[in-house]
Parts: sequence; C-alpha cells; structure tokens
Amino acid sequence: MSKQIKTIENGFLKEKKFWYLLLTVLELSMVSTVFSANMPDSMALIQQLGIKQQDLARLDKGEIVFFNVAGSRGNELTTGAAMYLPVEPSKIIELIKREDLQSMDTAVIAGDVIPLQTTQDAFKGFAFRAGSDDAEDFLAATPGSQFNLSTQEYRIIRAINTALPDAASEVYRKILWQRLQSYRKTGLKGVATYDRGDGVEANPGAELQTAALESKVLAHYFPELFKAWLNYPVAFPMGVGETFFWSNREVQGSPTAILVHRVMLSERGGDLILTRQFYAGHSFNSNQLVVVCLPYRSGSLVFYENRNFTDQVTGFGSVLKHFIGNSMAQSEISKLLKNLRKSLK
Repeated sequence: MSKQIKTIENGFLKEKKFWYLLLTVLELSMVSTVFSANMPDSMALIQQLGIKQQDLARLDKGEIVFFNVAGSRGNELTTGAAMYLPVEPSKIIELIKREDLQSMDTAVIAGDVIPLQTTQDAFKGFAFRAGSDDAEDFLAATPGSQFNLSTQEYRIIRAINTALPDAASEVYRKILWQRLQSYRKTGLKGVATYDRGDGVEANPGAELQTAALESKVLAHYFPELFKAWLNYPVAFPMGVGETFFWSNREVQGSPTAILVHRVMLSERGGDLILTRQFYAGHSFNSNQLVVVCLPYRSGSLVFYENRNFTDQVTGFGSVLKHFIGNSMAQSEISKLLKNLRKSLK
C-alpha cells in the first residue's frame, strides 16, 4: 500500500513539475509577446500621426513629409517628419549606433560618449577657444537670457580666478559634470533651473516632463518604457539600452555645450530611439526627440518627432516667432534626414 501511495505521490510531483514548467513557459512567452507587440505597425502609426494618404506617394519617392505635433507650452516648437529609406530598420539602427546622429549633424563641433562609470575628465574634449569672445562673455555672465545657468552656477563663475589659463573651459566642465551627476541621481527633478534674473526662472526639467507626457507614440505603444523615461532613474525594461553623451554644437553662430541621454529599443517589428537634451548652454532650454524605424514595403519608414523648448519664441510677436522657429526646425531636420540617407548609400 505504501509503495502505491509513493508511486502516486511521485507521479503527482512529476505532473505538478510539468504543469509548473508549462505555466512558466507560457507566462514568459506571454510577456515576450506583449512587449514585442508594442512596436506599432507602420500604417497604424501613419494614421495615428495624421500623415495624409496623399503624402504616401511622396514618401515612396523618397521625399520628406512633415506632420503636425501638438504642443501645450508657449515656449515649445514641435516638428514631425517621416521619410522612406530602401533599407531594413536594423541597418539604420546599426549606422546610428556606430556613427550616431551627432556625426550626421554638420553643426556639431565636437562630442563624445560619457561612460556610466566616469569622472569630470569625460568633458576634457570640451573647450572654449582661449581668449575668444565666447570665453570672455561666459566669464562675465550674469542672470538673464544669454546663458542657461542656475543661480548657484553664476556664483561658481564669480568665485573663480579668471586670470587662470583656460578658466572658462575649466569652470564649464565642472558645471557640466555637476549637471550630469544630478540628472543621473534624481532624473528630471535634478535638472537645475535657469536663472533669468529678477526672480524669473526657466525650468527645463518640467519642460521635458511635458514632452514625455504629450508624446502619443511613447504612451500608446511603449507604456513600460514611457513610465521609466518619465520617472528616470528607475530601471528600464529588458532590452532597452542607454547612452549618455555631450556635444559642442554651433547654435545661432556660437558654440554651446549640450548634455544628452539616449535610450534605444530594438524588436523584430522595428526600432525606437529616444533622446533627451537635458542641458543646453544657450539659445534653447531643452529638447526631446523620438525616432521610430519600422518595416515598410522593401525598406523602412523613419518617423521623427521633435519637441524643442526655447524662451526666444515667447513674448511680443510670439506667433511670428513660432512660425520662423518651426520653419528653421524643419530645415534642420531635413538636413539631418538627408545626411542619414547619404550615409546609408
């Protein structure tokens, strides 16, 4: 009798292990299916972004098609663009990983990846030209609209010995390092405001929070990533890679330091690139860029959603300033996408 009971128990345990294993496999496959299903179909995204049916023929010819991206802030410039490329999404992403979008931006003077484990030396490639007007203006900076600096950062500038060689570059590297550390530690909450003088401040952290919340693509198709992006530094979902880098880019005729956080997600159904410029030295406050590459016909459709925040489009003549700003943004995006196409040939 005891042997029979033991046999039954062993059989039950084997069966229990089998069903447990089966349920585990099913759970894992369901998680994988749900996550990969987030990548949208190209035609569904075309419809959601409001790209008109008559523009599809223009896309097939390789033309860049612009679409409307709604914004809610008075200092926000938004632009959407789409372009067809006769290569599969993985090749586009491979190129961007290897060369990066910065290398296709002809206005970038210098830049580099910032390792996750790093020191202030990560910014040694950033420098003002010794004795240049830009360096002198920076050392003489006061709260206002010329530079994007916090009240504390203006104090740091006033406290340094301006007679030291390369003083402007040294103090700027320190500021960049502190801003990077603060963002990595507490995310958007750690992004210091810009002191505009007379008690007025610009808040790039709040702007970038708005940009994330208003992105239809992120919230609708990538809910897990959307939550992590909004609440960084919480962990990103499995399969999402992140990179930090800095660039020295010519903006409105003057070089400016920019700090960038980029995440990438690759799935069988396409690829997503998400970048956040959480610091810019002047001219604009912050920027969010969403790029989605999806299979389409014998190649890929690249969707480009750009949200730029700048105080230069507010105040008197705001409507005209927005029109000019959006036109300039479309021109810059056209150059970037055309350079991307050239690099893939």
